[in-house]
Amino acid sequence: MESRKWIYAFEEGRAGMRDILGGKGAALAEMTSIGLPVPPGFTIIAPACIEFTRRGEAFMKELEAPLWAALAQLEAKAGRRLGDADDPLLVSVRSGAAVSMPGMMDTVLNLGLNDRSVEGLARTTGDARFAFDSYRRFIQMFGDVVMGIDHDLFEDILERVKRERGARLDTDLDAAALEAVIAGYKELVERETGRSFPQDPKEQLLLAVRAVFNSWNNERAIVYRRLNKIPDDLGTAVNVQAMVFGNRGPTSGTGVVFTRDPNTGERVLYGEYLPNAQGEDVVAGIRTPLPVSELRDRQPDTYRQLEETCALLERHYGDMQDIEFTVQEGRLYLLQTRSAKRAPRAAVRVAHDMAVEGLITREEAVLRVNPEDIVRLLHRNVDRTAPKTFLAKGLPASPGAASGKVVFDADTAERLGREGEKVILVRPQTTPDDIHGIVAAQGVLTSRGGMTCHAAIVARGMGKPCIVGCEALAIDLKDRVFRVGGHVVREGDVITFDGALGEVYLGEVPSVEPELSKEFQTLMAWADEFRTLGVHANADTPEDARRARELGAEGVGLCRTEHMFMAQDRLPVVQAMIMAETEDERARALEKLLPMQQGDFEGILEAMEGLPVTIRLLDPPLHEFLPDLEELAVEVAELRLRGGDPQALREKEELLRKVRVLHEANPMLGHRGVRLGITMPEVYAMQARAIFQATVNLLKRGVDARPEVMIPLVGHVNELKKMRELVEKVADDVRRESGVDFHYRIGTMIEVPRAALTADEIATEAEFFSFGTNDLTQTTFGFSRDDAEAKFLHHYLHEKLLKENPFAVIDAEGVGQLVRLAVEKGRRTRPDLTAGVCGEHGGDPDSIAFFQTAGVDYVSCSPFRVPIARLAAAQAALRERKKAGAAV
Repeated sequence: MESRKWIYAFEEGRAGMRDILGGKGAALAEMTSIGLPVPPGFTIIAPACIEFTRRGEAFMKELEAPLWAALAQLEAKAGRRLGDADDPLLVSVRSGAAVSMPGMMDTVLNLGLNDRSVEGLARTTGDARFAFDSYRRFIQMFGDVVMGIDHDLFEDILERVKRERGARLDTDLDAAALEAVIAGYKELVERETGRSFPQDPKEQLLLAVRAVFNSWNNERAIVYRRLNKIPDDLGTAVNVQAMVFGNRGPTSGTGVVFTRDPNTGERVLYGEYLPNAQGEDVVAGIRTPLPVSELRDRQPDTYRQLEETCALLERHYGDMQDIEFTVQEGRLYLLQTRSAKRAPRAAVRVAHDMAVEGLITREEAVLRVNPEDIVRLLHRNVDRTAPKTFLAKGLPASPGAASGKVVFDADTAERLGREGEKVILVRPQTTPDDIHGIVAAQGVLTSRGGMTCHAAIVARGMGKPCIVGCEALAIDLKDRVFRVGGHVVREGDVITFDGALGEVYLGEVPSVEPELSKEFQTLMAWADEFRTLGVHANADTPEDARRARELGAEGVGLCRTEHMFMAQDRLPVVQAMIMAETEDERARALEKLLPMQQGDFEGILEAMEGLPVTIRLLDPPLHEFLPDLEELAVEVAELRLRGGDPQALREKEELLRKVRVLHEANPMLGHRGVRLGITMPEVYAMQARAIFQATVNLLKRGVDARPEVMIPLVGHVNELKKMRELVEKVADDVRRESGVDFHYRIGTMIEVPRAALTADEIATEAEFFSFGTNDLTQTTFGFSRDDAEAKFLHHYLHEKLLKENPFAVIDAEGVGQLVRLAVEKGRRTRPDLTAGVCGEHGGDPDSIAFFQTAGVDYVSCSPFRVPIARLAAAQAALRERKKAGAAV
């Protein structure tokens, strides 16, 4: 049996081999194939990483023969041997998974240098400073990544030598000073590891490959995969590539360029360039780089070649590119290209503009934007008219307003975030180890780094506000303060910043709603052309309904009447209704509630004129409107002990008695929903009257009101039949009293498995089904959501017993099958049955992709998720169309 090919030279690969070559390897292969200036190299495929994880050193032994064969081919192309004492070939060793994971895994540069080859490099280049600078970089990076020595220990040695030599920047150190740094580094390696720094180039290469494989399972990579739903079994490829040097003097340098502005989407080259530097200097934020446009003035021919290359790659890939490049003594080399991460606003503009430019189709433009990015477009911005105390200005790395307490480390950010505190992570610069703190923070502020440093890339990808390179901040991590312009800001103090402007302010500053661009409106119009699912909104107030309509909602899929009962001016009336001992007492309380409810319904129906508004009658158990049982018991006990006012005590005792009567062992499965309507029909009758009287008032004013009455928690057709009779009687009464005819529909929520299983019977009484997938998930799994999420669900997810939280993403194999079955059975009885989804899953893109195939007519979600649902529904329709076409 032929053994597997573990290694591919760049010229053997293509873009379509991304799954095995990884994103970086596939891009290097593709750029090589189209003739771009890429230093030669080879890729160890990603499955080798998984094989190494499984078999360890036994696999590394097996890999040696093909590795040395690939190295020999590379040496022949380069005309130099790895680590040769006279004219050494040096290589970079870089990770590269199929899915981009920026900064999460490891890289080693300048591999092949040792005590002899550094002298040869100095002779062949005629530049001793360059040679020793490359060697000290290699020892530091190899010592950190491969040998596990703290990066800061190397930095301490470098800073000490700089102080001794009076050097401000690394570039101020001459060859002799760098030799002193190298000597200090080698002593550190021996002290920390008990062995001398490896001198054999092949041993260096094997150790570096092993370290890159191991980095697939480092903590930061695992966290990143979990956050971004990246499978653990992909592995990372390893790219071994001949080095080119940006630290060869003033006509050399390194940079990162985006083919369009990643914050705005504008069609201009955007990026940074560091003269006389290597790539890690830009990404690590060690030195503040220059705008890439300055390369135009310094080296116009090189800049023109860069422009032409950017245009070629954008046309070739049909997407905005993020390109890493090095200039060695005036010659341009490409080290990486990938689809660029971009801020949500830029994602929309780039997709729109590329469709207008003819680079992609409108369908591709709609598929190109991540639906979750849309909600980030709705981030608030700092109110520019509000009074504020300006502190500093940095580089605007990721837009949005952020306010919170200052914290100086990721662990504190994570801890306070879990406790519900809003925090701003403030660091000199972030590293991949800070990712958990970035996730927990409202925003990230750094004093160093540029627009393509770690903090900028990660925050932008998460849609979090971020400012980098805010050099005016003097951050003291030991005392946990920063100083700027006479202000001392301590940990726990509140600051605000605007990631679009790069400005930092003292204290909390108000924020304002964003304005949606014309490109956004056009892209959403294209999405509406392609989607087949309707999109409604969950709205409990006229303001919610108006906002939802502005964002494209085609109706209200769920209006929760109990939310209206919670208002402070109504709660006493609701409590009086619950506490009533006689039908007359309850009727008087309901008479007071009727006009309140009617006014609510008029506002919502008017805001949605001409569109359906589905109003759910009272659903939660009545005890939710009364004081907490334990707190009330304590209050009564204290009144008794203190000998309090007898009248007050009697009232509290009566309230406690009622609360105890209403108390249930399992209220989510108890006296709620349709069961309340059956035992207290006067409550549902009042609500139905409020709906129909509101409808009549609006019709008299010429407003096209379209109410739909929804009965919750039905499990048996007889429950719905009884409530339908009640609602129809109230409607007939209102028609007779007002002399106005009106149209309405009656339906039910499908929230328990029995309703789904008997949907054909329930459809005899229901004109529409609305799937309450929150409760349907609870009742199908037998989970109490609050208890599950607090007690054990995270263990299920961590142990991969469940792929997703079923309350966030629909359980397609279980709950989803009940939805599909109920739709099919319901339409057998009533072919014109409307089916919608009004649980939180209605705004989740992955769930919407399932609902596209399940036969439902619409999804309903919170107002701010309406644009997400519109885009996700369009993408689901396009993918279904593509799949159907492929099947044919």
